[in-house]
Amino acid sequence: MALNYIWVGFFIVAFLFALIRLIFLGDTDAFRSLVDGIFSSSQTSVMDIALPLAGAMTFWLGIMKVGEKAGAINFLSRIVGSFFRRIFPEIPKGHPAMGNLMMSFSANLLGLTNAATPLGLKAMDSLQEINPEKETASNAQIMFLVLLTSGMQLLPVTIIAQRAVMHSADPTDVFIPCIIATYASAVIGMIAVAIKQKINLFDKVIVAWLGGVTLFITVFVWYFTTHLTKEQISTFSKITSNLLLFLVPVAFIIGGLIKKINVFEVFIDGAKGGFETSIKIIPYLVAMLVGISVFKNCGALGYMNEGLRWIVSHLGLDTRFVDAMPVAYMKPLSGSGSRAMMITLMEPKNFGPDSFVGRLGCIFNGSADTTFYIVALYFGAVGIKKSRYAIPFGLIADLAGIIAAIFVAYLFFGK
Repeated sequence: MALNYIWVGFFIVAFLFALIRLIFLGDTDAFRSLVDGIFSSSQTSVMDIALPLAGAMTFWLGIMKVGEKAGAINFLSRIVGSFFRRIFPEIPKGHPAMGNLMMSFSANLLGLTNAATPLGLKAMDSLQEINPEKETASNAQIMFLVLLTSGMQLLPVTIIAQRAVMHSADPTDVFIPCIIATYASAVIGMIAVAIKQKINLFDKVIVAWLGGVTLFITVFVWYFTTHLTKEQISTFSKITSNLLLFLVPVAFIIGGLIKKINVFEVFIDGAKGGFETSIKIIPYLVAMLVGISVFKNCGALGYMNEGLRWIVSHLGLDTRFVDAMPVAYMKPLSGSGSRAMMITLMEPKNFGPDSFVGRLGCIFNGSADTTFYIVALYFGAVGIKKSRYAIPFGLIADLAGIIAAIFVAYLFFGK
């Protein structure tokens, strides 16, 4: 129901703002920009997202089927079972969903973009298998989606690369702030959903896992920032990402040979659902991306930002962060939109890559993921029509990431 109101709101707000621009500002192109956005975003949904995804989906669903038959998914389930059984109590012990979730989170954490979406969709599908109400999101699916919206990633390579292209003096100086912000988003999102679902957060296993992950990230960040140069970080990321991306299918195939299964036939059997899934998500993608497009093009974000600036200035607070807020507004709506705004802030004619605003824009972009796109994609793929509280709690995770991003930006760069 929340998604219904939000989607309708996109169009109503866009119409009202475009009407105001036409009548009071004499902007004769106000409605043309909305219509152009409808056609371009509709085409993007199909030609640039759904159809290109079909190939990756086909391959990775086939590989996941091989991994399942080879016992790799069950192996991963045993590794994370004690923790996942507590934050995903609906999942039966030993169910392949545990391993699929682990694969999805690992791909996102390591920045394996080409594999992350297919693996995430496979994990959502495995959760749908145990969902008693097929059109309504289960508690486990909501927890999974909210954790995805945090965009947790150890190596924000794309952001660092873009800063290098913009001739930043130190492209990697946002590395630590990005990790802190996205980790805050993930933890707050998980805690919020756990409270809603009455999960015991003081369980010793949950405390031990969260403590261990926090320690690992702390050591990881410390080592990278004290022992590696920016060139070494980039090289490590490039080698590790591609190595792992190829290692997973090779390991699954070898496991299949050890188990004496017909690897090729199992792969084909699993891959058959790839194209079907990609076609299934097209209506959901078109609906969401068109709604986001008209809202983005109507000019409402600019008025929101000026209103925020007025409030902050009247509270006697520093207003520098407000200039970077358009990236934060766009991030839950559109990954490409937030990336474009981040780049705009870093342009020399605006603020520059090494300005406070330029750096904060990068941290915002790395602090969370595109909540509305993820909802449309993942729930659409399995036929979920009632998202329950998934969107509000996904936005809570986004808000936590935004607040953390502002805090660490002032902490690191607020001179």
